[in-house]
Amino acid sequence: MAPRMPWPDCGGPSSCQPDDAPMSTKDNPTQGCSPRECAIADALSVVGDRWALLVVRELEYGVHRFNEIQANTGAPRDRLAIRLRELEEAGVITRRRYSEHPPRDEYVLTPAGSAMGPVLRELEIWGETHVVSRNESASC
Repeated sequence: MAPRMPWPDCGGPSSCQPDDAPMSTKDNPTQGCSPRECAIADALSVVGDRWALLVVRELEYGVHRFNEIQANTGAPRDRLAIRLRELEEAGVITRRRYSEHPPRDEYVLTPAGSAMGPVLRELEIWGETHVVSRNESASC
């Protein structure tokens, strides 16, 4: 028996059936398995990318301007611009104008983005415990 995960079940077993299983007219006619519907998978589709998580980390630390976010994350500029746009579209961050001439924006977390703070702190603890060697010093 598989160990029980410490979070609620993500939707139960997937709808896999052997290819020779009888199918009723209500069944999906496609063969094979469908992915499990899961809030974790949904969340990862929004923030499951390295740059997305590091952007949220920087905003949590009070870094709001593009150049500073880029310097602190090491993200390529083009990728960072795309990721910021996607996070904004997903409602994780918002842009705020801080200069009209020339026009310049900074980024801030929305309530949904701020709610990721505890998740990032737990990820940091996990990384310190299971990934970073004891001889290395890691600080986020």
